[in-house]
Amino acid sequence: MNAGWDQALFVQILAGLGLAAAAGLRAFLPPLVLGLLARMDLITLRGDLDWLAGTPALIIFATAVVVEILADKVPLLDHALDVVGLVVKPAAGALVLAAPLVDMGPVATLLLALVAGGTVAGAVHVTKSALRLASTGTTSGMGNPVLSLAEDGLSLTGTVLAVVAPLVLVLFLILSLLFLRKIVHWMQARARPRAA
Repeated sequence: MNAGWDQALFVQILAGLGLAAAAGLRAFLPPLVLGLLARMDLITLRGDLDWLAGTPALIIFATAVVVEILADKVPLLDHALDVVGLVVKPAAGALVLAAPLVDMGPVATLLLALVAGGTVAGAVHVTKSALRLASTGTTSGMGNPVLSLAEDGLSLTGTVLAVVAPLVLVLFLILSLLFLRKIVHWMQARARPRAA
């Protein structure tokens, strides 16, 4: 094993983890972006995942992205999506973590994708869902579309950064978590009964 291979694999794993985190917010956006970039020959996917760049996959992912983004802005539908996301988002996280791992064998890729990709996407999804429940409780659901727009932007930004600059993505994720923490504190402060 040479240092160049180890470094390339490390960057591929970072990219995959970033993509999995983005899939925890929007399940179908990261696979769509990966497929489009591979279709334009801007990135290389694992050979067994080249189908992501195929026309049928791109059409399905594009349709799913539109449905997911629009439905997430509608009260009650957003919570239904969160329930479905408990299964879909970890699966999407596993898929997108595996896609850039061109320097890893199939068994190791499968194990890493299932364990790390599914876990990261699932953890992001559960955190997002908890934030949504807090928003529903404190704003009667009026804040949910605003949070949904922020999630759209975070997922797209995270996906692009994961592909273009995985190391910058780590900083972006840290800043995003700090921002979410501030939002949660603000929402908790608003939910406290005011002293008379």
